[in-house]
Amino acid sequence: MFNGAMVALITPFQDGDVDFRTLDELIGFQLENGIDAIVPIGTTGESPTLNFAEHKKVMERVVKTVSGQVPVIVGAGSNSTEEAIELTAFSKKAGADATLQVCPYYNKPTQEGFYQHFKTIAQEVDLPVILYNIPGRCGGTGLTSETVARLSKIENIVAIKEATGKLDMASEISTICDITIISGDDSLTLPIASVGGKGVISVVANIVPADVKAMTDLILEGDFTSALKWHKKLFALSKNILSLATNPIPIKAAMSILNMASEELRLPMTPLEDAKKEILRGTLEDYGLLK
Repeated sequence: MFNGAMVALITPFQDGDVDFRTLDELIGFQLENGIDAIVPIGTTGESPTLNFAEHKKVMERVVKTVSGQVPVIVGAGSNSTEEAIELTAFSKKAGADATLQVCPYYNKPTQEGFYQHFKTIAQEVDLPVILYNIPGRCGGTGLTSETVARLSKIENIVAIKEATGKLDMASEISTICDITIISGDDSLTLPIASVGGKGVISVVANIVPADVKAMTDLILEGDFTSALKWHKKLFALSKNILSLATNPIPIKAAMSILNMASEELRLPMTPLEDAKKEILRGTLEDYGLLK
């Protein structure tokens, strides 16, 4: 269920509100292009600035629109264990197939705190959990490989989205336990696969889902030589989408340029600067997405 190309879906806004019509269109685009799973309300989905009511409405809408065609893995994490349990319980009620649980941010737990946080969520709600290890969003703290191995022994904890940017971390995890490893960085999907990764929760798949899937299909088939060709094609696009500014600023700018969705964000996120938009436009032209 948690292999291959999974899109970290944006949350489109229009005049300050969630644009559910565009959300439906984006889901349709993903399904038409063969995406393996849809992951709404994560970092790319601007979860920090959705209120609880919006968070739940987006969950329900995505599950309803996908209608069982592919798994839906909803972002339901929080730096409050109680809030994460509430969102996870609602995810189950809404019909999600799994939840993505980010490491608690700002309060900087110890490794034991991380362990107890995720363990409690997994035991309170009978729904598969994908851990989300992203120290850059969590004050520099994140899971160690040893803590991941401990958590992998809990039945509902089935995978980890590895977004440390460190290939050694994926290597350590794959060496000491058999949890499914999913890349959290588009540019590292193939390198992480070389040490045991099984796919990606992808930002760039918002605009090129078929290409990301072509690469992950080859990875899962064991054809790393052919997958390398896709890695090289996707590399510059992936790097610029994630390095020109904080995610999801560049991907929303790209989708606006491609007439897929508004670039509207919620404060404190602000639109991509004009000079950087020109760099992004050039990257999209080089890729073949613009003429």
